Amino acid sequence: MAEQTAENIPTVIADGVDIVYRVNGTGAGRGTATAALNRMLRRKQAEKAAGVRRVHAVKKVSFVAYKGEAIGLIGTNGSGKSTLLKAVAGLLPVENGHIYTHGQPSLLGVNAALMNDLTGERNVYLGGLAMGMSREQVKERYEGIVDFSGINEKGDFITLPMRTYSSGMAARLRFSIAAAKDHDVLLIDEALATGDRSFQKRSEERIRELREQAGTVFLVSHNNKSIRDTCERVLWLERGELRMDGPTEDVMKEYEAFTGDKTAKKPAPKKAAPKPEAPKVPLPS
Repeated sequence: MAEQTAENIPTVIADGVDIVYRVNGTGAGRGTATAALNRMLRRKQAEKAAGVRRVHAVKKVSFVAYKGEAIGLIGTNGSGKSTLLKAVAGLLPVENGHIYTHGQPSLLGVNAALMNDLTGERNVYLGGLAMGMSREQVKERYEGIVDFSGINEKGDFITLPMRTYSSGMAARLRFSIAAAKDHDVLLIDEALATGDRSFQKRSEERIRELREQAGTVFLVSHNNKSIRDTCERVLWLERGELRMDGPTEDVMKEYEAFTGDKTAKKPAPKKAAPKPEAPKVPLPS
């Protein structure tokens, strides 16, 4: 029997995954007790009667992720990237197919747990406990979490309610709390799009550490540079279908050609050679 190494240990297996949203329309019976009862007893018939629209967000997606990989998820808006991450995290049911995970996936760890009316300090503890850390572990890592987030660089914001934070500050604190714990599978949705380049560099370094120490990192981002700097493999979703799965540079080139991305790497224009000066003719004496 061949020895199993970290490089070939599967952490996430998606097998023919379909994810369908049901959106209420304006059909007859919407909101009535009869329609609600019909939906419970005969879902498909009731959906049609109630004007429920089915949105097929992810279609027959299959892939295998391995321990130690950082995998980028790219695609145009509405392509199903965030939906797929939520399903891997166990937050959305699949209509068909299966998702198998080794260990516990965390979707940025603590998004749902943080509370706007609590201070940043209280939310650090709340988020850490929600991820399964003990109070002692959170206390040990507290200063590192705050320093990593950088939210105290221009004042003592950690003692203020999170509702006073900008969206960027809140996102940085969420990522910092999530990154304080080693994860089997960490799912990051647009976290690196916030903050300055210094925070992005710290985040990318931490993702590399997570890959080495634990399991697998998935990163959804519209920032092609972050994908290139962080991931060695990319899944490209388009209209819910897995269009390409492969090495980062191969997939990014195809994706940028598809989107007509003007920020794709292009050779620098050659500078025009300076015109030779006209020879000086000595004036007659």
